[in-house]
Amino acid sequence: MATINSPLSGDAKTTTGKCLQGALIDLIDLSLVAKQMHWNVIGPNFRSVHLQLDEVVTLARRHTDTLAERMSALGMNADGRSATVSKSSQLSQPESGWLESGKVVSAMTDVLGGIGRRMRERIDMTEESDPSTQDLLIAVNQDIEKQHWMFQAMS
Repeated sequence: MATINSPLSGDAKTTTGKCLQGALIDLIDLSLVAKQMHWNVIGPNFRSVHLQLDEVVTLARRHTDTLAERMSALGMNADGRSATVSKSSQLSQPESGWLESGKVVSAMTDVLGGIGRRMRERIDMTEESDPSTQDLLIAVNQDIEKQHWMFQAMS
């Protein structure tokens, strides 16, 4: 069986792998949380919130694939299994049932703010360990912070 050799070694590989896996978990769960809210949002701002949530899902899924493939390129295995996401996620989960649009906006603002803070930490951590991965995390964070701003502006 073939193996993928990493251009990174030692601490650089460990640090980069930890940052990529953490970002992967954040983005997988973000796509799930946003889709759950998308299906169940109601209220006066239904349409705009409903559509904005789909934008979040799309960006999360796109970046998830990019980061998972980066892990593979570095000789690491991405772990996006539901059990791993459930065990490791730091995202607040929505309640079941209908979700009032104002509460969805507030919840998504908090979720995106937390992800943005963790992404900035990962950006700092990968500055020396792997600048190429840092560039990917910067791109992810630009989209996360844009969505954070958009949800803040709706409240």
